[in-house]
Amino acid sequence: MNKSRISIFINNPLVKPFIFYSIFRAFYGAGILLVTWLFATNTKSSPIVSILFLLFSMVFSRVLMKKIKEYRASNEIVSAESK
Repeated sequence: MNKSRISIFINNPLVKPFIFYSIFRAFYGAGILLVTWLFATNTKSSPIVSILFLLFSMVFSRVLMKKIKEYRASNEIVSAESK
């Protein structure tokens, strides 16, 4: 069976994590920007609080992504062992 170039490209082991990471960053980044904007415009706190929130979210997103990668890797190992 001939596979199309798109399916070969999408099934590449380097492309799947990149697509997942891009989707994660897009949704997470949009959410963080929305929360920061709401927080900055609807509260009477100083701008430094918004900056600290953004810095915290940068660190938190790295930790969250690392945990997601570990979870996916452990699930892939379990599914490979059960075959």
